[in-house]
Amino acid sequence: MWSRRLSRLRPVVCGVEELRRRRREREAVLRKARREQQLVSKRLLREDAREEAGEGLVVAILGEVEVQQFLRLAQRGTEEKEREKALVSLRRGLQHPETQQTFIRLEGSMRTLVGLLTSNQALLQLEAARCLHELSHSEQSAVAEACLPATSYLLTYLSGHSSDFIELCLYTLGNLIVESEAVRRQLLPQGIVPALAACIQSPHVAVLEALGYALSQLLQAKEAPEKIIPPASASSSILGSTLPQHMLQLLQPGPKLNPGVAVEFAWCLHYITCSQVNNALLITHGALSTLGLLLLDLAGAVQRTEDAGLELLACPVLRCLSNLLTEAAVETVGGQMQLRDERVMAALFILLQFFLQKQPSLLPEGLWLLNNLTANSPSFCTSLLSLDLIEPLLQLLPVSNVVSVMVLTVLCNVAEKGPAYCQHLWPGPLLPSLLNTLAFSDTEVVGQSLELLHLLFLYQPEAVQAFLQQSGLKALERHQEEAQLQDRVHALWQTALHR
Repeated sequence: MWSRRLSRLRPVVCGVEELRRRRREREAVLRKARREQQLVSKRLLREDAREEAGEGLVVAILGEVEVQQFLRLAQRGTEEKEREKALVSLRRGLQHPETQQTFIRLEGSMRTLVGLLTSNQALLQLEAARCLHELSHSEQSAVAEACLPATSYLLTYLSGHSSDFIELCLYTLGNLIVESEAVRRQLLPQGIVPALAACIQSPHVAVLEALGYALSQLLQAKEAPEKIIPPASASSSILGSTLPQHMLQLLQPGPKLNPGVAVEFAWCLHYITCSQVNNALLITHGALSTLGLLLLDLAGAVQRTEDAGLELLACPVLRCLSNLLTEAAVETVGGQMQLRDERVMAALFILLQFFLQKQPSLLPEGLWLLNNLTANSPSFCTSLLSLDLIEPLLQLLPVSNVVSVMVLTVLCNVAEKGPAYCQHLWPGPLLPSLLNTLAFSDTEVVGQSLELLHLLFLYQPEAVQAFLQQSGLKALERHQEEAQLQDRVHALWQTALHR
């Protein structure tokens, strides 16, 4: 029956190179998807939130008359306490979108607020900055653009002495950056990159977290790869500044590593690597080595604690490593040498097991890194085999179709390295697993299973007979009429016939 069925099939040429081409196309799609998954958001600091809750205050929407009254009192009140109280009332009213719209419509309102921001009275300055912060949290781009007259002053105050005030300015700038391209167009020539670079040397954790937030908002701008990240000059670009080196220092494992700061700057690095502007530069700065060590640190941490917050750092670290490993220059700048360690493979599997139990949605991130580690590196494939990690990898197949495809892709990476590698894959638990995945309804899972079988048939001829003895023919017949799978099924049968 096998030979009669084969005789009716047209010959299909599908060797190792064709299989590699298909995987490269799929990997390009996956990389694009990961580049587009961003964390655009806004953050709000309200120092007296608990105080207000305790007092049972109801924050009212302010009309034009009330906004004008509070601005007049803040500007011309006879006592500083009275002026400060007027700004507090205005700030509370600005928590409402309706009051924000009223405020920006009033002629001279922003000019008055900027005047108070630049006054020589610290308390009035602080309350004016808090009013701007409330406005920056608006979801309306018109409100953000109304704040443009204040941006140069917010940048200036980043070099001040009060860490609390600097933190407030950073979060306000971060909120404004993400809302409007007009704001970003103004901030860049005003020197936002050098201003942020100066902040990164602050000894205050709260300032560093706020800086990471503002920087990540800037890096997510659609024009970032062309106008913000490239090293055009040291004064106006991210890669032309000292920011990347300092970010990597803040991600160094050790007693000084702060989780909150590390999360912010890991996401910053993620957005830089996604831009693919000059990842080779990051590699020469030791990015792979630093992130690899951080991966080991995270694996140790998940073994010591049940802290669910660890995934907040693990996700960007995995993505950064994955993106860096796709660089063509990774070998020429010694990138693989920075990660050539069985400990990296062991650490990654510890994290995969942690994700399986606590955060299954992160399994694709870990598997994508595993794919990029094994795609062009026989040494990492050897580590996968020598550490007996094939069976733990196969245990992930039932999680989801996405996870199944990525597990099978990693196994294809190993199999395509040649006969010596296929001998370790077969015989073993792989055959029953493949028979199961061939029964899936998802065509991508089945297609990847067929590619893995194709490689095994090419390099391990005895796999053909073993497959047939385990009802493999029946599994293939199920898919021979499916348009998306016909060519692969036919190619597999042709390969089997010649074995």
